[in-house]
Amino acid sequence: MINSMRIRNLTFVTTVLPLLTMVWLSVDLSAFGASPPHAHEAGSPQKTPTAAAANVKAPDFTLIDQDGKRFLSTSLRGKIVVLDFIYTTCTDVCPLFTANFVRLQRRLATDHRSEVFLVSITTDPEIDSPKVLKAYAQRYGADFSNWAFLTGTEAQLKEVWKAFGIRVIRKGRGLVQHDSVTTLIDRQETRRFNHPGEKVRLEEVERDLLFLLAEKAKLNR
Repeated sequence: MINSMRIRNLTFVTTVLPLLTMVWLSVDLSAFGASPPHAHEAGSPQKTPTAAAANVKAPDFTLIDQDGKRFLSTSLRGKIVVLDFIYTTCTDVCPLFTANFVRLQRRLATDHRSEVFLVSITTDPEIDSPKVLKAYAQRYGADFSNWAFLTGTEAQLKEVWKAFGIRVIRKGRGLVQHDSVTTLIDRQETRRFNHPGEKVRLEEVERDLLFLLAEKAKLNR
C-alpha cells in the first residue's frame, strides 16, 4: 500500500506536474495584466510603454523635416494630428507603422485632407538625416502635402521623446529599441487617443480619427 502510494506520488511529480507547468506557462499572461518582453529591436523596451495618458496637452516642438526645413508643431494648430515614432533601418514593426499611415492617408476623403496631418518622428538621428527620411518616405509613396518625416539633433529629439513618453535605447549603429505609440491630437492640441504597442490596429486608429473629424461638424450645427 505504502509503495503504491509512493509510486503514484512519484508519477505525479515527474509526469503530471511538468505538464501542468507547461500549460500554465503557455497561458497568455496579458490577460492577467502582465506584459511579456518584446524580442525585436524596433519595438518597446522590456517595460510597459510610458506614453502619456490621453486628454493632456500635446508638447510643442521644433524639428527638421524631410526637406531640411524647420518644422514647428505649432504650425499644425487647428488640424488633427496623427503621430508615430519610427526609424528607417528598422526591419520589424516600423515598416508596418509606415504602411498603415500610407493606407490611412489614402483613405482620407478629399475634403478631409486639409484637416488631418501625419507626423513620423525618427528615433535614430544618427542615420536618419532629412535626405534619408525623404528617400524612405518616397519608397512607401507618402504624400508630403499632409505628412512630415522629422529628425533633429540628439538633444532636440530626446526632449520630444521624453515629452511623448518614448524610451529609446541605442543597441548599435542602425539598431534601436524604442517604445511604440500612435497618438491622435485634436484641433485644440490635446492628445485624445493613444494606441501603444506594436500591434496597432489601423481600423481603430481610423475610427478615432473619424470621431475627431466629426467633432467639428457637431460644433458647427
